[in-house]
Amino acid sequence: MANDLALTRRSFALSLGAGLALLALPNPAAALTADEAKILVDKVVADINAIIGSGNDEAAMLRRFEKLFAAYADVPTIARSALGPAARQASDAQLKGFAKAFQGYISRKYGRRFREFIGGRIEVAEAKPLKSYFEVVSTAYLQGSSPFEVRWHVSDNAGKSLFFNIIIEGVNMLASERTEIGALLDQRGGDVDKLIADMAGL
Repeated sequence: MANDLALTRRSFALSLGAGLALLALPNPAAALTADEAKILVDKVVADINAIIGSGNDEAAMLRRFEKLFAAYADVPTIARSALGPAARQASDAQLKGFAKAFQGYISRKYGRRFREFIGGRIEVAEAKPLKSYFEVVSTAYLQGSSPFEVRWHVSDNAGKSLFFNIIIEGVNMLASERTEIGALLDQRGGDVDKLIADMAGL
């Protein structure tokens, strides 16, 4: 009887301890919602509209676009996708180096594209679920041309809401960059370090 009582008390203590330990753990993050995805793109678009309306010269605009990409884009995911099969053989140091170089490259490339929107604006419409992420649809209004769609793919796989793809007038950033980076890598005989070194001038 005494042993049974001791066992019962011990079981209760263990259960209580486990319960308190669970209470001390942080709650798991809630899944990304359509509203949160739209809020992120609203912020991105507000910053883009501010940059293109700033009157800054191209160099200043591109610096601001790089800060925008660093803040709102899942650069490591985009960079790894762009590197394609070579990413599987690359070292951690090479992946980090490529992601940093790619951030500047993609900011300059898409910054110049968004710079074409000077005098226009982008308006965010809706967000809808697609597989494990959300697509946020926006419309670009440019002077002297018909409006066109800019679609943003948003996920929280990196631990917070970030966009990992942009589709401008049907051109998919992830797909086009994988083709482009693949060609650049082939030109360098598959040498990732040489590609990283050369990207500053691209």
